[in-house]
Amino acid sequence: MRLFLFSFIYLLGLTALQAATLAEYTFEDPAQDEDFREIIEEMRCLVCQNESLAGSNAELAIDLRNEIYDMMKGGQSKGEIIDFMVARYGDFVLYSPPVKPSTYPIWFGPLIFFLIGGVVLFRIIKRKNQSRETELSEAEQQRLDKLLNQSNEQRDTNQ
Repeated sequence: MRLFLFSFIYLLGLTALQAATLAEYTFEDPAQDEDFREIIEEMRCLVCQNESLAGSNAELAIDLRNEIYDMMKGGQSKGEIIDFMVARYGDFVLYSPPVKPSTYPIWFGPLIFFLIGGVVLFRIIKRKNQSRETELSEAEQQRLDKLLNQSNEQRDTNQ
């Protein structure tokens, strides 16, 4: 219970810290404020790679937020800012990169690996399930018959 409580308080603190960090970016137009928040949520922190620009406190993320803020204040649209960031940092900066030949590995790579793994697993299971019967040589067959006869004779004498 203490761990849960500690985790909850920690996450609450992080949320408050993020809100305090983003409070310094203010716009007179609510639409610009909303666009700014959407952009920094859509953009990936290039240092953290698993956080958005909104959630990261890395120096590069702060610089990028400031740059986006300045561009928004300068009158650039959401589309223009996203195009600028993609041109500068590549599609990797977007959490949802567009589907195009350069991003096919990102979109289809996991599916291809899954299919290859499924085929390999299927073949391994199929190979293990196949019976591997081999014919006995003449000497092996005679030895087997001899052992079976001895076993039958011992069973008959014990009864």
